[in-house]
Amino acid sequence: MNKLLTLATLMFLSLAIKAQAPQILGESHAIQRIGVTSKYLLLPVQEKEEIANIRIIVNNEQRQTFNVKLAVDKVDYFVPVDIKRFGSDNVLLDINFHGDRRTKGAIKDFACWKEMKQSNEFDTANRERFRPLYHHTPVYGWMNDPNGMFYKDGVYHLYYQWNPYGSQWENMTWGHSTSRDLIHWEAQPTAIEPDAIGTIFSGSCVVDKKNDRVVAFYTSAGQNQVQSMAVSKDNGMTFQKEASNPILTSNEPDFRDPKAFWNPDIQKWNLVLAVGQEMRIYSSPNLKDWTYESSFGKGYGNHDGVWECPDLMKLQVRGTDKQKWMLICNINPGGPFGGSATQYFIGDFDGKKFTCEHKDTRWMDYGKDHYATVTFDNAPDGRKIALAWMSNWQYANSVPTMQYRSANSVPRDLNLFDYQGETYCSVTPSKELLTARGKKVKKLSETCEVVIDMKGKTEIVLSNTKGEQVIMSYDGKNGTFSMDRTKSGNVSFSEAFPAVTVAPTYGDIHQLCIFIDRCSIEAIDADGKMAMTNLVFPSEPYNNIKVKSGKATIYEIK
Repeated sequence: MNKLLTLATLMFLSLAIKAQAPQILGESHAIQRIGVTSKYLLLPVQEKEEIANIRIIVNNEQRQTFNVKLAVDKVDYFVPVDIKRFGSDNVLLDINFHGDRRTKGAIKDFACWKEMKQSNEFDTANRERFRPLYHHTPVYGWMNDPNGMFYKDGVYHLYYQWNPYGSQWENMTWGHSTSRDLIHWEAQPTAIEPDAIGTIFSGSCVVDKKNDRVVAFYTSAGQNQVQSMAVSKDNGMTFQKEASNPILTSNEPDFRDPKAFWNPDIQKWNLVLAVGQEMRIYSSPNLKDWTYESSFGKGYGNHDGVWECPDLMKLQVRGTDKQKWMLICNINPGGPFGGSATQYFIGDFDGKKFTCEHKDTRWMDYGKDHYATVTFDNAPDGRKIALAWMSNWQYANSVPTMQYRSANSVPRDLNLFDYQGETYCSVTPSKELLTARGKKVKKLSETCEVVIDMKGKTEIVLSNTKGEQVIMSYDGKNGTFSMDRTKSGNVSFSEAFPAVTVAPTYGDIHQLCIFIDRCSIEAIDADGKMAMTNLVFPSEPYNNIKVKSGKATIYEIK
């Protein structure tokens, strides 16, 4: 990003030049010619409005198209369009408004025409009191699934489903952030943009060490969903799309989210795709020519919604010399407390077929706000480090932020553990979170880690002076942990938001790690047997903690 400006400065920037008056072509159609004088065209957005489709035309050729909720009555915020990159001093906007114009008035009177302006800078200074401090968020715009995550040369790369033109779902693009510690993230230029095949849905990246490149696989979402490929030779900073895209097609309506990985057991690449309510498995010797091997899903797990965002990995069973395979399957709807969630399956995989060893449905996280979980490719020391999208499709577009929407979970290491003859997924806070711990403090704050030494029955209450509270309860006798956010603060934006979530603990919890960051609470058993993630939106930070039958230690987050 360029130099940051305050919003007030931006509004009165002397370099900001208003666009010319529009030419009205119909009750829902207008064109506007822009004499390019600055880097950005700043488009005014009003979130309650219907989308308008904008086609950018330069020298009689369409160069870009996207959807944006242009302001009709007032401006909620601005989004930037880089118009300098088109290499012309004259750009034509062809705009089609959706919605019923009889209730909106004449388009010649819309606020967008007066508020649209040009500038050489775009303000990204944080204006959101709920923006997390140590969780990854986009600097602006909407974000959902983490995509294409990989580690190379000391850097973690996180791509994500991004809308650059508003903070609600639309215009799916791969945004990009990098980190050296999984805690502090730096925004990078846009990685992969929509093209004639479609917008850019979820996918994965692999580090192809033999050819010294990073290869991305993603779903191109046009009239139908197909799989595409792009190659980076500069460590994931830029990608060149494969000329022969798409590389995989299907007549299924839900055909998406390719997850590729190198399988040393067969000395080939594998790829897993979500197709309706099953996972399809492919193999390849070269990342380009894929052979269908098998499908998994019928008769296993939850089928109340569409299966999405798969991941497949071999993991060690803690405390043994055994290794087993785990298939991650994100589903929406169908989560244990409504909406989206992450389920998993334990079993064996021979490079062609995954065989599940259990029939029950198993959830990786028992909160409402843990979805699209996937792991980093090529992570150091053979670790399987996972990130999730920290929201739920029931209300993700409505949470009370506007400059941006959505964050990722804290990083978590995945492994396996045995309990009463069954094998389950172990989720532990990644060791990088320990390095973020600051000094011990006596008072709760809006960004901290709380470590609770548990007894047989423990109650933890976070509260503030407004009477808002979150109640967590551990029942060792019955082997359950719960979190009640029904009185946590602002819960009015969705009927699905107030909730009490309950998890099995698969044995005793001796120590609980609670990560608090402005709008989220993640409770994770230090031994990895239980995880629960829930968003909260208190009117003021929780500043008091009471623990019954346990001891709390509070750490600053550096």
